[in-house]
Amino acid sequence: QVEDGAVVVLDNASGEVLAWVGSSGARWSDAAQVDAVLARRQPGSTIKPFVFALAFERGMATPASLLHDAPADLDGGSGAYMPRNYDHRYRGWISARTALAASLNVPTARLAVLLGPQDLFEHLHAAGLDPSHSGGHHGLALALGSADVSLLQLANAYRMLANGGRWSPVVHDVARSTPSRHVITPATAFQIGDILSDAGARAPTFGLDSALVTRGWAAVKTGTSKDMRDNWCVGYTDRYTVGVWIGNARGEPMHRVSGTQGAAPVWRSLVQALHARVPSRSPAPPATLVARQVAFDGALEPSRTEWLARESETSGAKVRRVRAGEQIAGRRVIGIDAPRDGTIVALDPDMPAAVQRMALRGEPGQWWLDGRLLGQGAQLDWRPWPGHHRLELRDARGRTIDEVAFEVRGARLAR
Repeated sequence: QVEDGAVVVLDNASGEVLAWVGSSGARWSDAAQVDAVLARRQPGSTIKPFVFALAFERGMATPASLLHDAPADLDGGSGAYMPRNYDHRYRGWISARTALAASLNVPTARLAVLLGPQDLFEHLHAAGLDPSHSGGHHGLALALGSADVSLLQLANAYRMLANGGRWSPVVHDVARSTPSRHVITPATAFQIGDILSDAGARAPTFGLDSALVTRGWAAVKTGTSKDMRDNWCVGYTDRYTVGVWIGNARGEPMHRVSGTQGAAPVWRSLVQALHARVPSRSPAPPATLVARQVAFDGALEPSRTEWLARESETSGAKVRRVRAGEQIAGRRVIGIDAPRDGTIVALDPDMPAAVQRMALRGEPGQWWLDGRLLGQGAQLDWRPWPGHHRLELRDARGRTIDEVAFEVRGARLAR
């Protein structure tokens, strides 16, 4: 049950819009007036390349790093978060290359624990995606595509990857000059593109002969939102970035439609037509990367050549296993750690008011209670007062990192 679709094609070099189809038309759709190129929806797994890009950029992982793909209850700052893979299978220790190319949720969420939702939120904003709310609002689900974006924003963010990490706005008039900025280094952009173009690495999920395979070089990612409401396929060649969305503009879920069945065949048809005369060529690696042979402990994955930074710690013949368990045991505090949203605190009428305190804990920031600044830091001791309260944690620029609502019950105490 699919009524609507949208397509956008961008020129990588100029940012010019070469094709814009916002609707499947009145013949097929009951909401043909909705321009799905601009409509904001959950992007699902198409957001994952930006999670891995930030981890690579910060030196937290390389394409050869090993992550643990196993059921996990992760703490995202607002309660337990239990990501599950799309196929409900788990593969144990796998490389970051396989985790991204095969679109595995659990390893992606583990990286998000290290990065923190707010830093990831700001990274997505820098990539032009303009996610809603805040990192604390979405928690770790942000890494799996919980924040709404538009097809145009998403396609232009992938165009940033195609341009070596440099972002510039989409243009309709190529004669006008536009500002640009670096979001990630050319090395990180190359590594992400190398992974997204690797048919072998995506084979555990998509097989070797899927709708993502093209005649020439292409880096591509699919995504499906919660409850099968949105189906995406976005990717780029050496000249073009192509984004496709399939779904129902009115919001009804689709039935038995995944990224490789819905949007991907349309995407591949467009790429094949665009490169019918001249096949796409793979990009040249930047000078800051070097090809190194890597082998995995216990033959977890076949030996292969990886593009790694020249100063990478994995410069030897073997890649040591990443201790993924430390990602949780030694996690950073994210947002408000205490109190949790919905907490009810009962005052003890038999205890002196002066000794009753409530700890407010979380990542360092400014603490605001009911619109009033209480103080700043990673922890404050607050003298509780009966009533319903809203607690906000803000960063140095006054932006909300996280917020919770809680209630204090009991007799009113003398202030």
